[in-house]
Amino acid sequence: MKFRLERDVLADAVAWAARTLPSRPSMPMLAGLLVEAAPGGLTLSSFDYEVSGRVAVPADVEEPGTVLVSGRLLADIARALPAAPVTLSSEGSRVEVTCGRSSFTLPTLPVEDYPALPDMPGSSGTVPGGLLAAAVGQVAVAAGRDDTLPTLTGIRVEIADSTITLAATDRYRLAVRELAWSPENPGMDTAALVPARTLADTAKSLGHCDVVHLALSSTGAGDGLMGFEGDGRRTTTRLLDGEFPKYRALLPSESATVASVDTAALVEAVKRVALVAERNTPVRLTFEGGQLDLRAGAGDEAQATESLECEVDGDAIEIAFNPQYLLDGLGALDDATTRLSFTTATRPAVLTGAGAETPSTYRYLLMPVRLSG
Repeated sequence: MKFRLERDVLADAVAWAARTLPSRPSMPMLAGLLVEAAPGGLTLSSFDYEVSGRVAVPADVEEPGTVLVSGRLLADIARALPAAPVTLSSEGSRVEVTCGRSSFTLPTLPVEDYPALPDMPGSSGTVPGGLLAAAVGQVAVAAGRDDTLPTLTGIRVEIADSTITLAATDRYRLAVRELAWSPENPGMDTAALVPARTLADTAKSLGHCDVVHLALSSTGAGDGLMGFEGDGRRTTTRLLDGEFPKYRALLPSESATVASVDTAALVEAVKRVALVAERNTPVRLTFEGGQLDLRAGAGDEAQATESLECEVDGDAIEIAFNPQYLLDGLGALDDATTRLSFTTATRPAVLTGAGAETPSTYRYLLMPVRLSG
């Protein structure tokens, strides 16, 4: 095998394919990157039996062939090469990478031991890459990170005709985002539970694409697969088993108090006040009249207070939140003004954007911390 291509093209392709490589592979060959050179160009692939990645780029192929090399090592080398064309050739069990006056020789792994990548399911529809990346990013902040509760580490993807609804929860907060897409078959109605880390990373990496193809196969136990493809880059991931919580019942249908406050000002105020909040202690917020009072700390400990202007419609309310969870929600809103809707101080609050352009497409429900004294 022998081919030649620009350093930036190689580095970008290798980095993209290697991003899904397992940090602790169960078998040595799963740490490898499959490099396939054919007359049509170069294809780089990775697979760990759960997530696969594949990227195709143009290259000047002199001798077609296939090799398996350490993905992370090749990524490090490609990133460090000088700005010049790169030649990669194989002979026996070695691969040589040459760029300018730099040369590296890498051992290969046995190609015959590498598993076959899963086939990409047929396209179910398309969505703009930037829209998908933004929507997934807003929801992923609420996904669980406890692998002992695998169902909560996923993002539920619900497809109903031309609308996709994304939802994630870790039991302390819930994020829901709706977005429009173009289905291949009108009237499509299905749902899948996709690993949040994989979905967030994939959506972000395809955010530059004008169009991303979404593909969903059978959602039967253990054999469900979802695929994403755009600009010659393709990822598939196995779906999670388990029953996602019936989250719609958690969203309150009415509110006793609604407050609107400048998002940037609230973010900075929460960050400042939270400096004195000890581990796992909340920040208290009091909404009354045209003012929001924030405070943290009590007794002999360090204390902080700050006040902000805000619009309050309804009864005065004092409520407390985990400051990081509150900041996660505010950061995901992407709106100049935040609307906070409350029922009581012991019931979840709902954060939404107050701008005219974002009516209820994103909702962040946050459980309060019970106040003592």
